[in-house]
Amino acid sequence: MFKTRLISGIILVIIALATIISGSWILFFTLLAVSLIGMRELYNVMKVSDEHVTVLELVGYLGAVLYYIAMKFDFGNFGMMAVIVSMILILFVYVFGYPKYRAEQVMAAFFGVVYVAVMLSFIYLTRNLPDGKFLVWLIFLCSWGCDTCAYCVGMLIGKHKMAPVLSPKKSIEGAVGGVVGAALLGVIYAAATQGKMAEYALICGVGALISMVGDLAASAIKRNQNIKDYGKLIPGHGGILDRFDSVIITAPVIYYLAKLILGI
Repeated sequence: MFKTRLISGIILVIIALATIISGSWILFFTLLAVSLIGMRELYNVMKVSDEHVTVLELVGYLGAVLYYIAMKFDFGNFGMMAVIVSMILILFVYVFGYPKYRAEQVMAAFFGVVYVAVMLSFIYLTRNLPDGKFLVWLIFLCSWGCDTCAYCVGMLIGKHKMAPVLSPKKSIEGAVGGVVGAALLGVIYAAATQGKMAEYALICGVGALISMVGDLAASAIKRNQNIKDYGKLIPGHGGILDRFDSVIITAPVIYYLAKLILGI
């Protein structure tokens, strides 16, 4: 199991490196594909879809595509408009398909658009910022770096449970170690790139703290639905959402922190 997880992780890192470095359309279409797959996993879990693809599900995917097109060409003016149009389309299906769909399915359909597609799109938006080729990696340093550091510290000295119902193995000591470790990774990364060590440490520290919320939120959804993983797409890791649960919430946080702290 560990070997499979390690190999899958290495392949994921290579793909991430290639797509993020390339930027532009390659990154755009990769993130759109990842978003649609992640939405499919969430829709399966939240019962938006069944053994067949539903109209409600298709409209959710359409909303994600519309948002990505708006983001690509003019995020400031059309991004929110695309989200609103997505909500209107989903409500249209709900109203004129009534009583085929329950209210919770409709809410889950729109939640999938925002929680997966919109949030992940901030990886692309961060990449397109000035110095974005450096800043975009902070998203992964915060999320995956925090997760790794928290795991190691928790294994060594973790005694006090942080969220015993949601994730019994996570400890307060591990959480502190994750935040501190992510901040140190930010310092090291800054020293190797742009030299903005204090700023990068602050961005990574705050981002790491937020990333744990994303991780626990994903655990809560899975526990509510009584499942272990969102899917089986990535051997040893589960589904797309199992691997990107903390990245989803960290991406927009890093985008806005970079603009605020670095004055972009």
